[in-house]
Amino acid sequence: MVRLMANVQQRYGITEPISLGGPTELDVVKTRELEKYLQDVGLYEGKEEAVRREEVLGRLDQIVKIWIKTISRAKGLNDQLLHEANAEIFTFGSYRLGVHGPGADIDTLCVGPRHATREGDFFGELQRMLSEMPEVTELHPVPDAHVPLMGFKLNGISIDLLYAQLPLWVIPKDLDISQDSILQNADEQTVRSLNGCRVTDQILRLVPNIENFRTALRCMRFWAKRRGVYSNVSGFLGGINWALLVARICQLYPNALPNMLASRFFRVYTQWRWPNPVLLCSIDGGSFGLQVWDPRRNPKDRLHIMPIITPAYPCMNSSYNVSASTLRIMTGEFQRGKDICEAMEANKADWDTLFEPFAFFEAYKNYLQIDISAANVDDLRKWKGWVESRLRQLTLKIERHTYDMLQCHPHTHDYQDASRPLHCSYFMGLQRKQGVPAAEGEQFDIRRTVDEFKHTVNSYTLWIPGMEISVSHIKRRSIPSFVFPGGVRPSHASKGTWDSKRRSENRIASTASAATTNTNEASSESKGGSSSSGDGKMRKRGDDETLTDQLRNSKRVGVAVPVENGEGGSPDPSVGSVCSSPLKDCLTDAKSDPISKDPPENVVLFSKDTPESPPLEKIATLQAQSQETEELEDSFDFGNQVIEQISNKDTILAASGTIPPFEATTSNGSPFSNGAVEELEVLPMGHPEVTHRALVQQRKPIIKLNFTSLGKTDGK
Repeated sequence: MVRLMANVQQRYGITEPISLGGPTELDVVKTRELEKYLQDVGLYEGKEEAVRREEVLGRLDQIVKIWIKTISRAKGLNDQLLHEANAEIFTFGSYRLGVHGPGADIDTLCVGPRHATREGDFFGELQRMLSEMPEVTELHPVPDAHVPLMGFKLNGISIDLLYAQLPLWVIPKDLDISQDSILQNADEQTVRSLNGCRVTDQILRLVPNIENFRTALRCMRFWAKRRGVYSNVSGFLGGINWALLVARICQLYPNALPNMLASRFFRVYTQWRWPNPVLLCSIDGGSFGLQVWDPRRNPKDRLHIMPIITPAYPCMNSSYNVSASTLRIMTGEFQRGKDICEAMEANKADWDTLFEPFAFFEAYKNYLQIDISAANVDDLRKWKGWVESRLRQLTLKIERHTYDMLQCHPHTHDYQDASRPLHCSYFMGLQRKQGVPAAEGEQFDIRRTVDEFKHTVNSYTLWIPGMEISVSHIKRRSIPSFVFPGGVRPSHASKGTWDSKRRSENRIASTASAATTNTNEASSESKGGSSSSGDGKMRKRGDDETLTDQLRNSKRVGVAVPVENGEGGSPDPSVGSVCSSPLKDCLTDAKSDPISKDPPENVVLFSKDTPESPPLEKIATLQAQSQETEELEDSFDFGNQVIEQISNKDTILAASGTIPPFEATTSNGSPFSNGAVEELEVLPMGHPEVTHRALVQQRKPIIKLNFTSLGKTDGK
C-alpha cells in the first residue's frame, strides 16, 4: 500500500519532509477503516458507471473530430490539411485525479487548430451540432465566463467542455500539453483553459504515492462538503484547492498512509502562517512573458489572504476568492478536525465524529436570506449562475463597510421551495466579531452596502424583465421550513454531537472565567471606597457565544432591517426590500434619536433610549433578551475553540515560510494597497489613517446580534 524505501531517496516539494516515518500497525488498521467508511458512504462509482463514462468520452471525441472536419471543409482548406484536421479531448479535475464519485461531472478540454475559432466555431458550429443531437440534453453555453465553457449532458453524463485554440494548423494525436512550449503565442483564454489539465497532471507528478494521495483527497473532499467549506464561488475552497493542500501534506509526510495524512492535514494547516503560500514546487518565471503569482512584484497579489499556488506555468493563486470571514471559518474547522483526530488516537472519537455535518441553521441567531426569481426555468438557470458569482461580493462589502465588525458565513448551497418552482434562496449567517468589547449608542447603516450589491447584480448584461432579487434579515426561528430535510423543522437542536458538547464546555469555561474576573474587579473597587450599589454586582462577559449574557445589564438596542413574516414567507410589504431604494450613509452620533415613527430601512442601531416594543411586526430589532431566552438561544451557538499548539510547530512554520517575507505597507500604514483591483479580487478592508482614528472610534459599528422585533415607537 505504500512505497517506503523508494521515497526516502527523493525529496518532494520545496522543503525537507517533516517526517519520513512509515505507518504503524494502528495506521494500517485505521486506514482500512477509513477506506471502508468512504466506500460505505458511496464515494466510489460502480464498474457500470465507469464504463459508461469511458463510452461517453469516446463519443465526445468522435463529435469534436467530425466538427473539426466540417469547419475545415467549410473554410476551404486544401486536401492535405483537410485530411489531417484533428481536435483532441483531454480530461482534468476530479476525473483526471481519480477521485470522482457517482454522478460527478467530467471536466474536459477540447484542443483545436488555429482556424477553429472559439466564438464562431466552438460556440457556433459545435454548439449547433450538439443542440441537434438527441443524446445531448441541458446544453448551456457560457461564452462570457472567466474560462469560457459549454455545459451539457451526454447520454446522462454531465460534461463541462472548455476550448483551447492553438496556433497550429494541425493538432497531433500525441500532443503533450504539459510542455510549456504549448503556451507560445496562445491567447489568454486558451492559457486559462489549458491550465486545468496542466495543473492536474503536475499534481500527480509531484506526490510521492498516487494511491495514498487519492484516498486522502477523497477523505478531505468529503469532509469539506460535510462541514460546508467546499465551494470556490462562495469564498471557500474548490476541488483544485483541496487537491493542492492534500498534495502538500503528502510531500511533507511521503511515507504516511491516508489515516496519518488526514490527521497531519489538520495539524499542519492549523499552524500555517497565512498568507504565506502553499507551494508544491518553486515558482517558474517561464520564458513567454506570462504573469505569475509574486506579491513582491504584483501589488494585487498582496491582497490574497490564503494563497494556494498552482504548480504549472504560469503559476497562479487558485484561492483568490477567499475572504477574511471564510478564512476564519476554515481555520476553525481545521482546529476542530485536529482536535477530533487527537481524540481518535485516544479512542474517544471515530470517523463519524469527524464527518458530522455542520448544522448551519443552528449555528447563528441571525441570517440574511437572498431570494431570486425569474420568469421561466431557462432564465432562472442563467440568473442563478450570475447571482452565485456575485454573492461573494456581498460578504466582502459587509466586511469592508463594517471594518470587519460584522462577520458573514455564506452557505454553500441554494434551496428551493417546492411550492415556488421559479424561486431560489441563499443564506448567510451573521455574527458580531468575536472578542470585541460590546458598545451601545452607535448606529450603522447597511442600506448602501446592500444597494451596492443590488446594483452589481442588476448590471447583468443578459438581464431581462422577471429576473428579481431581494434580501431580508431573518432570525433562526423564522428560517423557512423548506431548507430542512423533508421540509420538516427539527423540534430541538442537535444534541450529543462533538460540536454541541464543545460549545457547552466553552460556554461554561468562558462564563466561569468571566465571573472570576469580575468578582476580583468588584472586590478591588469595593476596597477602593466605591459607594455605587452596582459596583459589586457580577456581570457575565464572553465572546459571541455568550453575547446575550453581555447585554443583560445594558439598554435595549435595535437593528432596523426588514424581517420575514412567519416561516420564511415574503417580506412584509409595508417594510420593503433591503435593497429597495436609493440609499445614503447614515452614521450618526450616539446622542441623536435613532428611531422615529417611520424608521429608516436597514439601519443597525445601538440606542440607549429605544422604547419597549410589541413582538414581530415592522422591523427586526436587536435587544437584550430575558435570561431564559438567552440561555435557550446560546445553546445553539458555535463558539470559538481554543487553538492549541502542536509539538512540531517550528517545522511546520518552516514549511509554510516558502517565500521571503514582504512588507507591503502603504502610506496610511495598511498592509494592503488601496489601488484598483479586479472584480473578483479580495478588496482590502482599508484601515483608517492615524489622523482619522478619533472619527472612526465615534463611528465604531459594533454589531450586537440578538435580533428580535420592534414595532412602531411612541415617538420618544
